[in-house]
Amino acid sequence: MTENKKVLGTLGLAMKAGNVVSGEFMTENAIRDGRAKLVLVAEDASENTKKKFRNSCSYYHVPYVCFGDKNLLGKAIGKEFRASLAVIDGGFAQSIGKNLDLEVTEYGENENI
Repeated sequence: MTENKKVLGTLGLAMKAGNVVSGEFMTENAIRDGRAKLVLVAEDASENTKKKFRNSCSYYHVPYVCFGDKNLLGKAIGKEFRASLAVIDGGFAQSIGKNLDLEVTEYGENENI
């Protein structure tokens, strides 16, 4: 549970620093543009949404993780519910990845793939 709080706190800091994009369209663009260092998708997102982001992240070599629910992700970044978001800063992505037991390199590639 403490890891969840750390992840949510780090997401909030990243959002305030302007290093998070949220929503399906913005997250997709960040992945395609190579800006996304880590993608989080809500566990209660539709299977179609999860599959789309899993495939896109795999193709562009971006770490992907299902975490929390839509309400929790939205609340962490000070918005309404969000099914997906991308962290676009390597440092914040590493910090979040560490708390989620992911290995995120400086360039956003997941070494667990």
